[in-house]
Amino acid sequence: MARYLLISCILFIMTGIFSTAVAQRPNTAYFKNMPLFWSQLYGKGGNTLYCNQPFGINKGRQINIEHIFPMGWVTKALGCGSRRHCRTVSPLFNKIEADMHNLYPALAKINKARGSRAYGMVKGESRKFGHCDFEIDPKKRRVEPRPAIRGNIARALFYMHASYNLRLFPRQAKLLKQWHREDQPDREELRRNQIIEQIQGRRNPFIDHPEQVDALPF
Repeated sequence: MARYLLISCILFIMTGIFSTAVAQRPNTAYFKNMPLFWSQLYGKGGNTLYCNQPFGINKGRQINIEHIFPMGWVTKALGCGSRRHCRTVSPLFNKIEADMHNLYPALAKINKARGSRAYGMVKGESRKFGHCDFEIDPKKRRVEPRPAIRGNIARALFYMHASYNLRLFPRQAKLLKQWHREDQPDREELRRNQIIEQIQGRRNPFIDHPEQVDALPF
């Protein structure tokens, strides 16, 4: 009897903790899209963006979602305050935050290390994350991704600029255009584009028509 009561108490406590955690999760488009991101885009697993680390269905907490165009940049562009406050006052911010064309799986530690730093070239090949080809320049607040994904990143940023009028600085845009030319859309990028259209009704035109990047006013 005592054992039964102990188990019942533990279950009661765990249920309360779970319910509280669910209640505390914001009811926004981004959090509603998260299950679709993992089940539809990566239902069979995949590879992380920066390190190309494979993961399966049970990815664990070491892998999360990276926003290519950082939400810190978006909050400043919209002038809506903190990320939490933007979620409560700005429908546009919620739409931007949830847009899957800007979302990729990444190792949580790399995602955290990147933060809101811009993409660029970093001198040297200082590998702070083992074999992962990802360099950081803390002084210039810049990160350099591996060559195989630079085009993916460029096209995601161009999409965000064109779709939401989010600013890209000319010097950065020039480098992104170079990355776009050197790393053309591959089969995985096309696969994502197709599924994302099915989910949110919108494609990234720079994946379907790479030549449209030349028309961007940079």
